[in-house]
Amino acid sequence: MPNFYNPEQIIRPEILTLSAYHVSPAAGMIKLDAMENPYPLPPVLRNEIAQLAANAPVNRYPDASATSLKATLRQALAISEDMDILLGNGSDEIIQIIAMAVARPDAVLLSVEPAFVMFRMIATFANIQYVGVPLNKDFSLDLEAMLAAIAKHKPAAIFLAYPNNPTGNLFDADTILSIIQATSGIVIIDEAYHAFADASLMNKLAEYPNLLLMRTLSKLGLAGLRLGLLVGRPKWLVQLEKVRLPYNVGIMTQLIAEKVLHHTDVLLEQAEAIKSERRKMLAYLNTITNIEVFPSDANFILFRIHAANQIFQALKQRKILIKNLDGTHPLLENCLRVTVGTPDENSQFCAALHNILSETV
Repeated sequence: MPNFYNPEQIIRPEILTLSAYHVSPAAGMIKLDAMENPYPLPPVLRNEIAQLAANAPVNRYPDASATSLKATLRQALAISEDMDILLGNGSDEIIQIIAMAVARPDAVLLSVEPAFVMFRMIATFANIQYVGVPLNKDFSLDLEAMLAAIAKHKPAAIFLAYPNNPTGNLFDADTILSIIQATSGIVIIDEAYHAFADASLMNKLAEYPNLLLMRTLSKLGLAGLRLGLLVGRPKWLVQLEKVRLPYNVGIMTQLIAEKVLHHTDVLLEQAEAIKSERRKMLAYLNTITNIEVFPSDANFILFRIHAANQIFQALKQRKILIKNLDGTHPLLENCLRVTVGTPDENSQFCAALHNILSETV
């Protein structure tokens, strides 16, 4: 009769010490914590999607190669024919595919800190060493520190978000190119917030053989579909495809994403509305004394405020949910992050924040 073991005897120690990625309950809340597009699709487009859903052959596996969707993505995002496309169940799966593929013994995955938390977490999942290089106090890249880390650790992969999450800023493009040139590993640029930034390194893919670029449709308004993509040279993607699980992008995601991508004007109009609201929110927050507001090229705003935890809880009591980053990294002390919502949601957030600060004076 075999012995019965505890999880502590079976599961890797580094997994046991992790905390699961926390998603706050948001029922009944004004949800401004997850960088989602707050606008629904137009009724006409929703009706067309309903017809697609009604006729979808859900009894069959989806197209494992997603050939039609890739062709639509190539056209919608102006992806060169020289580059291949790999699809993932959100960007998270693509990060995981890359981490698993490069996880040789003693390999290193490198990023900056603070950065997208899944870079660090997925490195742990894949059993690859993670190195995070601190940003400067203004959240810009510390090139000297990055070059020193590259020389010391010789990373297999470097992940950089452009704009960065959770800080919202665009790193200097020339500094990123210097990093790409300095490493013999691959550099993955995560452009999840591309639609709000008016900047991209897509046109650099042909110039740098170790550059890969990630995008997602989540921030554009299709977060519920979970579709991410990686663009890069065939010599890289043909290897990464070996790690991708078959049928990882479901049939509904393929059908709906392709339909919506034929109406990118809708998504871009919504992105422009979000950028307009972002300008208004930045202007308002900058009028408040004792708040440090950081520039944003994304669909969220990071700000530092005294007693951030109390402010966060007070907003929650008023049914407004934002992201509390205090305690997650020394550079984010007393920092909160608010997603740009609809004009009404943003007005309610600003009014609630004003009232909370008035009460505490």
